[in-house]
Amino acid sequence: MTDDETEMGVDFGDLEEELENHDYPADTEELLDAYGDETVTFSDGEATFRELIEPTGDQEFDTVDDVRQMVFTMVGDEAIGRKNYSDRTPPAPGEDRQDEGAPGQDASEDQESF
Repeated sequence: MTDDETEMGVDFGDLEEELENHDYPADTEELLDAYGDETVTFSDGEATFRELIEPTGDQEFDTVDDVRQMVFTMVGDEAIGRKNYSDRTPPAPGEDRQDEGAPGQDASEDQESF
């Protein structure tokens, strides 16, 4: 998976072209029948198109962009890569930054900050 193939941490692979060539509007059932077993990959995993779209229930998609947006909505934290990563400089004197993770997240002992 290269950065050229990903958007928002999601790589549609061969499904990208298939969805672009599909006739819209299309409903959930139609898309799942055609592409349900296709795989979508992301930073920390993968899922079938069915696993991502089926939980949304019966929807009608007017364009491929509507389908893509639904996939982005349904992909969890797996697509964001390293959580809370920042390429900012170290904290300035007096600046209070959280060590790791978002508020309420358990810190991982084996994860290092740079």
